[in-house]
Amino acid sequence: MIWGKDWRDSVWEQLGTERDIIVIGGGITGAGILREAARAGLRVLLVEARDFAWGTSSRSSKLVHGGLRYLAQGKLRLTLESVREREHLLEDGPGLIDPLGFLLATHKGDRPGRWTYKAGLSLYDLMALQWTHRRYRPEDFRMLAPRITPDRLEGGFRYGDAQTDDARLVLRLIREAVADGGLAINYVAAIGLIREDGAVRGVRLRDAVTGREAEARARVVINATGAWADHLRAQVGGEARIRPLRGSHLIIPAWRLPLAQAVSFLHPIDHRPVFLFPWEGATLVGTTDLDHDAPLDEEPRISPEEVAYLMAAIQHQFPACNITLDDVIATFAGVRPVIGTGKDDPSKESREHVVWQEDGLLTVTGGKLTTFRLIALDALRAVRDRLPELADLSADHPVLAAIDVDLPGAENLPPATRRRLLGRYGADAPALAAAAEPGELEPIPGTRTLWAELRWAARAEGVVHLDDLLLRRVRLGLLLPEGGVGQMARIRAICQPELGWDDARWESEEAAYRALWRAAYSLPERALIPDWQTLLLDARAARLARPYSFRRPLFLLAGLTALALLSRWRRRVGRDSAVV
Repeated sequence: MIWGKDWRDSVWEQLGTERDIIVIGGGITGAGILREAARAGLRVLLVEARDFAWGTSSRSSKLVHGGLRYLAQGKLRLTLESVREREHLLEDGPGLIDPLGFLLATHKGDRPGRWTYKAGLSLYDLMALQWTHRRYRPEDFRMLAPRITPDRLEGGFRYGDAQTDDARLVLRLIREAVADGGLAINYVAAIGLIREDGAVRGVRLRDAVTGREAEARARVVINATGAWADHLRAQVGGEARIRPLRGSHLIIPAWRLPLAQAVSFLHPIDHRPVFLFPWEGATLVGTTDLDHDAPLDEEPRISPEEVAYLMAAIQHQFPACNITLDDVIATFAGVRPVIGTGKDDPSKESREHVVWQEDGLLTVTGGKLTTFRLIALDALRAVRDRLPELADLSADHPVLAAIDVDLPGAENLPPATRRRLLGRYGADAPALAAAAEPGELEPIPGTRTLWAELRWAARAEGVVHLDDLLLRRVRLGLLLPEGGVGQMARIRAICQPELGWDDARWESEEAAYRALWRAAYSLPERALIPDWQTLLLDARAARLARPYSFRRPLFLLAGLTALALLSRWRRRVGRDSAVV
């Protein structure tokens, strides 16, 4: 067992050993660097001030995608890299990264319109060396999305992308890295940089659990703290460059808003793409894109205006469902680490990653969940001069370790459940199944999560606080009403003995979790939420008066070029097949 009893003390005792690399930050970027460095045989340590995936990497939109809007902005390289990494992840992580069909609705008067989308989707598919998209007439499109409004509907397209559980992806990467010899510890903050001869040579660390402090040294220190990156950069004189942007989401019960696949459309208020899609047995609605001005160390939360914005999207596209605030199970908001360039519209800021070297501190930030491996490899290549023994780094190897093992005692699990366990837990899945007590291989009502997953997380996944367990190891805090308080008695019966908490500790943790859920994962005070019906009426009036200017020439030109090339290729293949 990698993180058994007293694992934190064991890791702490090893901090005095000099490392090749210290990674600060336990989100997807830090986890990816840890994984690739450990795979390359380097001595690497990762420290995270809060919990693994506490920040952006447990609060993303859960999509593994190329990003059609990046293509529309002319970001061809970023889109190409993302599409190809999506395909790698789908191949290497079944059960953790799964295909997701996307329906793209088009309406009369939309700009961009049908032909622009056709061109863009053709190029999107061509980048992945496949052909998944198809256009549907309005009546056929409504067969795929039965509850969508017919108002002004011209039809739409279907294409392929993917989804994941972002926090579980981070955990699996870290677990695989630790199995390969890396070290990782949560709730240990880098409180200062150690500088020698004008260069960063290590970090001063403080354990948030015990208060103890230590120093750790390495040939390379990597700042992978995402939206917090400027905090460390300031210690080496770096100017602030990060523009934190908030993306917020609603979660609705699937029975109230049932979808077989994602539905994307342009929001009637600001013409941004928004989406609804099935995730973990619920329906996820997102996302916003706003400057986040609150302190980064506070849990981000959805604003009343964002609630109205997302409810307006649902009402606009699915009015027959009559979704109200009473239907919202939970909310969540994440802060994206975007490099600020001063653009008025936050959505126009680039999502590409950057790597900076400043007095020996390497900072890597920005980027997308989908391309975490490429970001990690770029970071390691940037420090090769300080690690001359580092072998050539390649993106040809699998992103995740291949897993095909038996699950003892779980032979009767449905294939989909077995696939899910193997994807989320990797090499730990057999131990998880073996640890299950009678009845624990059954799903928790209202979710796809097994009771056994709670036991395993409490026993072996570095849980320090109850919110680690219920918001990141499993997602009950997002999927059950009131964050799962209705199931708390059984959760406690399973997890308290595994965690070794006495009654006073459990009750304190439960009270803190409930307060956190109400503050950051529930709806804001309802009286503060604007009337989204009024917002829709105002948007409709503004749309009628709005002139259109075509601003996507690269999108259309590139797509039309792709269509021409593809048509030519298909005709040639057809002729060759006919000859044969």
